[in-house]
Amino acid sequence: MAFDWFEESGVRLRVQHVPAQSASGGGPVVLIHGLSGSARWWRYNVRALSREHDVYLLDLAGYGGAWRQRAPGVQEIARLVLHWLEARDLRDVTLIGHSMGGQISMHVASLAGDRVRNLVLACASGLLKTSVLRTALKLPRAGMTGRPAFMPRLIADAVRAGPRNLWSSTRDLLKDSVEDLLPGLRARTLVVWGTRDALVPVTLGRLLAGAIPGAIFHEFPRAGHVVMVDAPREFNELVLAFLHADRRR
Repeated sequence: MAFDWFEESGVRLRVQHVPAQSASGGGPVVLIHGLSGSARWWRYNVRALSREHDVYLLDLAGYGGAWRQRAPGVQEIARLVLHWLEARDLRDVTLIGHSMGGQISMHVASLAGDRVRNLVLACASGLLKTSVLRTALKLPRAGMTGRPAFMPRLIADAVRAGPRNLWSSTRDLLKDSVEDLLPGLRARTLVVWGTRDALVPVTLGRLLAGAIPGAIFHEFPRAGHVVMVDAPREFNELVLAFLHADRRR
């Protein structure tokens, strides 16, 4: 799996590219992890998605393989992702964002409506109205409702990011609301949630889908916050069906 870097104003993204396994002509898929995450959180999804699509996995500044730097705010990192899309001249893009990555994806889609064709928002933040402390207190329960085998990866990535980045990112995403952006989003949108999400309640997922024109909402009853890990086969099938429906139009 090849990777490279994209840097602007001293802030860097680490980008991994997985070429499509077939020449079917599916547009590029960009995977954006959430708070305390990394590109490795998509390990159960990449193979399925790359059968027909070029897949790009981002390690956001301050996290994963890009951890040795300050984590920028949501809107700053969204602009960086936009400039990366422009530098690579990627078009008809599908952004798949988890949690904070979904919040970032909505900002990118709002800024780059001509490049982003599809949005998949997995347990996306952006409508949370709470405090950093209350969010932190929910983390143990959120971890317990997910797949136990994923806990070592979750802990390792959180330790690598460090408390300073986790604190500043959480504070920033809670201050940043996407509410005003939602009616103006024009990308085809799929909103996916785990019913057992203890960090971003499923009620917010329904509100999010209801505010985005034409958005489709789906929830997985046995999944928690990291829905693409808790229900990978179902998640992959749902996303691919969503993308296939676009290509049949």
